[in-house]
Amino acid sequence: MSAFDVVVLASVLVLTLVVLGAAFLGLRMVRGLQARPGPEDPAYVAEKDRQEQSLAALRTAADEVNSTIDVAKSAAAAARTEAAAGKAEAKAARAEARRVLDDARAEADTVLERAHKQAEADAEQLRTTARRSGEREVAVLAATTREQAVEVERRATRMDERERLHTEEVERLAERERQLTAANAALAAREAALTAREEELTESEHQRRRELERVAGLTADAARAELIEVIETQAKREAALLVRNIESAARSTAEQRARHIVVDAIQRVASEQTAESVVSVMHLPGDEMKGRIIGREGRNIRAFESVTGVNLIIDDTPEAVLLSCFDPVRREVGRLTLEKLVLDGRIHPHRIEEVHELARQEVDQLCQRAAEDALVTVGITEIHPELVTLLGRLRYRTSYGQNVLKHLVETAHIAGIMAAELRLDVPLIKRSAFLHDIGKALTHEVEGSHAIIGADVARKYGESEDVVHAIEAHHNEVQPQTVEAVLTQASDACSGGRPGARRESLEAYVKRLERIEEIAAGKLGVEKVFAMQAGREIRVMVKPDDVDDIGAAVLARDVAKQIEEELTYPGQIRVTVVRESRVTEIAR
Repeated sequence: MSAFDVVVLASVLVLTLVVLGAAFLGLRMVRGLQARPGPEDPAYVAEKDRQEQSLAALRTAADEVNSTIDVAKSAAAAARTEAAAGKAEAKAARAEARRVLDDARAEADTVLERAHKQAEADAEQLRTTARRSGEREVAVLAATTREQAVEVERRATRMDERERLHTEEVERLAERERQLTAANAALAAREAALTAREEELTESEHQRRRELERVAGLTADAARAELIEVIETQAKREAALLVRNIESAARSTAEQRARHIVVDAIQRVASEQTAESVVSVMHLPGDEMKGRIIGREGRNIRAFESVTGVNLIIDDTPEAVLLSCFDPVRREVGRLTLEKLVLDGRIHPHRIEEVHELARQEVDQLCQRAAEDALVTVGITEIHPELVTLLGRLRYRTSYGQNVLKHLVETAHIAGIMAAELRLDVPLIKRSAFLHDIGKALTHEVEGSHAIIGADVARKYGESEDVVHAIEAHHNEVQPQTVEAVLTQASDACSGGRPGARRESLEAYVKRLERIEEIAAGKLGVEKVFAMQAGREIRVMVKPDDVDDIGAAVLARDVAKQIEEELTYPGQIRVTVVRESRVTEIAR
């Protein structure tokens, strides 16, 4: 309702109230006239005329009001008509405005969408470019930082280890010097006492002889006492000789008893002969698989050898290939990798890298399981998990052709049998013998004797001092002071010295190949090193960002020259430096 309609409605209401008031007043006046006296009263007549005039005036006013009301109604109807027309026009204007606004909004949305798409495309391109540049810079910085950190950590570790060994050596020398000083002082005092005693005895003997010479005649009691004294002296001498003979017989019997215990312990432990090899045979489902393993122009076999470091020999042997590597762990990883590739059927360089990582993890699990089985075999239940991990590394470690983990189990059994024969603490001695070569799991990472390294590791992970001493003393770096250390030494010698237990040539060959890899790995920019073809070829994979083509040639010459100067080997060794550039991009 508009303001005009409100005003009209208010006017109509006011006029209506006025009309009703006038009607009410006229009605009261009529009733008053009816109650008055007759017409013959002049005052009454005058009052009646006046009231009739007033009533006529009221009727006139009512008629004017009615006419005014009619005019107002007409004006209100006209106003309503105009208002309806205005509303229709306003509604049409609003519809038109809404349509124009919708069109404008649609056009604006289209423009904004196009602008957003263009801006997103430009921003994505800028982000991709910036990300690539940042990734390259971060990769270079990370590689440099990682190499520097590794080098600093390696040097710090070596310096700490050398400082520790130097401190221990100084302490041992100081202790030995103190012991020698004390022993020399004790020997000097004892020598002085013996000299004084000898002088006193000599003087007493001279006095006795002079007294006997002076006294020519002796009484019966004096002669009897002197005879008893002489007989007592002879009896003491004979008793000393008898004691010495008894001790000699006991020592001979003890040696025979010890030999019996050692021989019985060795005979009761049935161990295999050394049969370590540097070649593994992989059987294939068919000869056509050889072609797939080789790949187009040999790319698969080259990728396999580059990733695993194992030499793959494919000859005329039906349905079989040979894997050759001096490192047994690396050879086992390569064998599992090839086995999984053959079963899967998909053989290409990228798949070889994926399967190699899976095979490496599986070998780690096998090592962990082998360590747990060895602990169950020996009967050791409570041991630190880190020691279990180190024992697992020894599953593929050999010493002069003898498997180190099997050697530990065999040594523990021999030591336990000896301890049972001697009625000693069997669990403690078996634990000492089983952990005596634990340091061989870290000899490639920490410099020093494996006995000292193993003792430090055992002390670090909560082993008792008896076990630690037995480990550090089993190669006489520290003199054995306990029965456990002596029996650990003896059982180690029995396990390693039995016929067929070890083979010198294979161990020397493996050490030579390890030294060849160490020489090449010590050069700047080298990523991986593999000694292959029984040590006649060494392949060096370098980082393409750190070593260019000229640097690769210089690196090959330096490695070959250092090998010539430091090693003795038959024939010749080929040094191949591989510089491979890879570009990887991700499609999103």
